[in-house]
Amino acid sequence: MTAGNDHAPTVLVIYTGGTLGMVPGPEGLVPGQDIEARLHRALAALPPVRRAGLPAFEVLETEPPIDSSGATPHHWQALAALVARYHRGHVGIVILHGTDTLAWTASSLAFQLLGIDRPVILTGAMTPLEAEGSDAVANVEDALRFAVTPRLQEVAVCFAGKLLRGCRSRKWRTREADAFTSPNQPLLGERVDDEIVLYPGRGLVDYQRGAPRFELADYAMLDAGGVVRLTLWPGIQAWQLEAWLREDRVRGAMLEVWGGGNLPDDSALAGALARASGEGKLLAALSQCPHGPVAFGDYAAGQGLTDAGVLSADDMTPEATFTKLVHLLALPLSESERRRRFLTPLAGER
Repeated sequence: MTAGNDHAPTVLVIYTGGTLGMVPGPEGLVPGQDIEARLHRALAALPPVRRAGLPAFEVLETEPPIDSSGATPHHWQALAALVARYHRGHVGIVILHGTDTLAWTASSLAFQLLGIDRPVILTGAMTPLEAEGSDAVANVEDALRFAVTPRLQEVAVCFAGKLLRGCRSRKWRTREADAFTSPNQPLLGERVDDEIVLYPGRGLVDYQRGAPRFELADYAMLDAGGVVRLTLWPGIQAWQLEAWLREDRVRGAMLEVWGGGNLPDDSALAGALARASGEGKLLAALSQCPHGPVAFGDYAAGQGLTDAGVLSADDMTPEATFTKLVHLLALPLSESERRRRFLTPLAGER
């Protein structure tokens, strides 16, 4: 496949694997192939009126297709490179992805593809394409229709009739078809009856202007664990934090704290965080509560985070916080600029 001209009337569908394309194997479901023919067969079974509303599309399969639980920052980087290479040849991009880490990939793409001027829609399914009663066909149909909506100029997740900002989305349910949510951001749009609706005033196009300014950094240095995720629990000890933070390969950490931004009243814990910050490691904290922001100054118990140089993630999701740390650490920036940019909304993530 080669890149084409601007505004070509086709959508590019990038198939990465996941439940949507899985087929039975000797030990259970495994990633399947030949997705283009399978998609055309499935969509051909739609009622004629719905079928007539679908745009033309081309399919690009990544090799090999994977279960999304095996995705790494390397996969995020490779996928962003594909979108950057081919996006101008298509009016929109649809990415078929496993649901387990779909929100992580969507968040990473939002930071790598800053200022994207057309839709990049991630979707998947809770059951395989050919399974009886599968949600796959409806999700693909909706994603294709959203992908030709000119006012949608960002990375989004389309699932169960809902359109969510990519870097605000989370997988919330393990089995139900309505698997994704956006806890601190209203929907960008949804399917209403048979119509695709974008809600006014909610998209990035309404308040972020300018040409695409992609940042396709090399994530290789972080692919093997450069950023870690640490969750507080009652009784956590400083040595347990230090076991992670003193490791030279760790360059950043996402810390999940309590409530609105509270840390135990333990000087050793605060000291462990302060030492890591002093070494130039990028630390950010968000609440373990799914709704609402952290605000370190609300309680005395949060003052230790501020004193230790930990950055507030505000109301960002864990997926967006983690992928933003990876992204900023991969860029050739000074420590002060990384800290400034973490606190700055880049893609509607906070």
